[in-house]
Amino acid sequence: MNILVVEDEKRLADALGQILREQKYMVDTVHTGTDGLAYAESGIYDVVILDVMLPGMNGFEVISALRKKKVSTPVIMLTARSELGDKIRGLDSGADDYMTKPFEPGELLARIRVMTRRKGEIISDELVLSNTVYRASSNELFCSETGKHLQLSNKESEMLKLLISNPGRIISKEELITKIWGYDSEAGDNNVEAYISFLRKKLHHIGSDCSVITVKRLGYKLEAGNA
Repeated sequence: MNILVVEDEKRLADALGQILREQKYMVDTVHTGTDGLAYAESGIYDVVILDVMLPGMNGFEVISALRKKKVSTPVIMLTARSELGDKIRGLDSGADDYMTKPFEPGELLARIRVMTRRKGEIISDELVLSNTVYRASSNELFCSETGKHLQLSNKESEMLKLLISNPGRIISKEELITKIWGYDSEAGDNNVEAYISFLRKKLHHIGSDCSVITVKRLGYKLEAGNA
């Protein structure tokens, strides 16, 4: 899952990034409202954590602009302000939730989980296609026919989750890069090709009947019955 943190206090932004990455989330951080809007408009994020007091554009302006552009990504507003009027303004502007600093990290993580459930993210620990099972809690790849299983790296897991959640859909290299490495990443085609190769070998190793198919000039898709 990809999360965007828009926070001008760099120490807090770094701390939030660390907390979220420890939970295996992919995180991008920016420090101005203008950058926050530009990043959030991409549509690659599952949740945006948005401060109110920001240079360039304030949080109210950012969320209003996002909703006008039909970007429906869940937004949690984060601010030192505690006045009821500010909370109402944030929610009326289109925010999905509102937290006041200081806050407990556990509460923020719980609210993120609520946001993703509302969005309709798959909550089950297991993603299944034909005889192939991915277990999110352990990053484990398992074949129900052979009984073979093995561990995936974090990047392999993110790539497989995207493919197995969208069977048959062609996913471009650009989408894989932004969703797995991040909007600002320097990763390129070679990174994608390397991890696709890793996944193919591991699917073959466990006896999966699923294959990652290359669609020339378009991207990749996962299909069953092509082993």
